[in-house]
Amino acid sequence: MESSLEGRRSRRRAEHGRHAGDRADEPFERSFQALGSLAYSHARVSASAADLDSGQVVLAIDENVALPTAEVGTLVLLVEVAARLAEGRLAPLDEVSREAPAGDSTRVDDPRAGGLWSSLLLPTLGVLDAATLVGAVRDPVATNALARLVGLDAVHARGEALGLKRTALLDFARTTRGPDDAPQSSVGSAFELQGLFRDLVAGRCVDTAVSNRVLGWLSTGSDLSMVASAFGLDPVSHRDRDHGIQLVNLTGADRGVRSEAGALRGRRRGLSYAVTVAFDDTDLAARLRVLDVLRTVGLDLLEHVS
Repeated sequence: MESSLEGRRSRRRAEHGRHAGDRADEPFERSFQALGSLAYSHARVSASAADLDSGQVVLAIDENVALPTAEVGTLVLLVEVAARLAEGRLAPLDEVSREAPAGDSTRVDDPRAGGLWSSLLLPTLGVLDAATLVGAVRDPVATNALARLVGLDAVHARGEALGLKRTALLDFARTTRGPDDAPQSSVGSAFELQGLFRDLVAGRCVDTAVSNRVLGWLSTGSDLSMVASAFGLDPVSHRDRDHGIQLVNLTGADRGVRSEAGALRGRRRGLSYAVTVAFDDTDLAARLRVLDVLRTVGLDLLEHVS
């Protein structure tokens, strides 16, 4: 890992050297150092960021490595749901149930430790509302309801159609994972995830209608605790520009995993990005250190677009 980080840092210096003049710090130097410090302490890190318009990669650290991404894999599920709505195979008000029918092979242990739907009275929701809950709070109950509706096989096929080789939603949301279950709900590479967000913003993810619908769901996202903690936005109201900043993102959190992918627009330019850290979640200090590093990456992203 050390040689990989140092090699990438050297390449960034070469790429940006002619623009840096006498400036001591290269772009994203803080991110390299912060993520590198985690890697040296045996965490696994992966990061990628690229210009939304030109596609130029501005940050790359083991970007092709597939790491656990917790709920970030639901992005492919949302694309599949949006595509079916566009094709007329689903209707916006088609209902999904909070509970799988008894005896249903997709019935899993109740993942009601998080999300919102488990605290609501309604036992069924329309497809659009369920997808909004996934985009807004990565709701595990809504995720499972939509995954039952379209089927995990269809989600896998959608990922393949999008050209994803290291990114996939593997399983339903579960409170516990047994020996017969996938070890994590999703995996992904930072490069593919930031590329998927870049395609969404450009209207290339399936088509413009599908891309815009998925972006609409993600624009309600309320988790700004990771990379996006650096952007100073209101967690429950940031669909419009705020001080020249506009964000869509999706996060994933599990024990020993913190992951975020998104697209950030500033006054000067825009970036798509993805960062994942898999670490030994032995105590609160270890977790807080990871969150501090993710915020550092966010500060570099903000500086680059502002």
